[in-house]
Amino acid sequence: MSGGNPAKAYFREAGSGPAVVCLHCSASTSGQWRPLMEQLAGRYRVVAPDLYGCGKSPAWTGERPMWLDDQTDLLAPAFERAGERFHLIGHSYGGAIALKAALRFTKKLESLVLYEPVLFSVLLDAAPHSPAAREIMAVRDDVLAWEPAAAAERFIDYWMGKGTWAATPDSRRATLVDAVQAQTPEWHSACNEPTPLEAFAALDVPALLMTGTSSTAAARAVARLVGGVLPRVQVEEIEGLGHMAPVTHPGAVNPRIERFLAEI
Repeated sequence: MSGGNPAKAYFREAGSGPAVVCLHCSASTSGQWRPLMEQLAGRYRVVAPDLYGCGKSPAWTGERPMWLDDQTDLLAPAFERAGERFHLIGHSYGGAIALKAALRFTKKLESLVLYEPVLFSVLLDAAPHSPAAREIMAVRDDVLAWEPAAAAERFIDYWMGKGTWAATPDSRRATLVDAVQAQTPEWHSACNEPTPLEAFAALDVPALLMTGTSSTAAARAVARLVGGVLPRVQVEEIEGLGHMAPVTHPGAVNPRIERFLAEI
């Protein structure tokens, strides 16, 4: 299903019942949520949009730096489709957008589910010289400066583990190179978002914040900061999983989401 306007996001939809909006990670599409959509469709209406430059949504114009509010504006058709009340789920960069969108839609928000939101701006503000901050800045600088194939290898191996790129079939690599290039504008919005960490204390709704013990230092550091200010948060650290667990291990992540939603 499409919002119909070229400046608006494409989104997919399944099921009926209370609305759930799912925001995907960088270099991905709404398709990453298919297993969750199938799992929830019997009880919920799940709406999953494509972010800028992903799937069937338009690319960012590039006329100026992109902000998280620009992504939220793009997703207007999905939020409108969700109606007066909805649950909001975000993974990685989608989690960063979810946090900012939650401030805009606080009165409509039933709950918030996050898997390692990469709102790096709060880490850079709280601990700019920490190993975690230096780590993610090095990745950002390399991805933005290196030629496309090398940048894709750096990005994929950082988030999915060293050697992932080498194990990727050649037929798949071109698609990943394009996906990593398309997410270039996201670095600015994730690293320069002006909203202070303390602002998220206003999100007085049930929240589930998941992390993986095998994830990156930067992602885990952001999760600790966000988890420290959300007033009604339930934190779950999942043993052995990495940052991409909602994609690589949906069987471990999705039941936790379903259980959390059912308890609200």
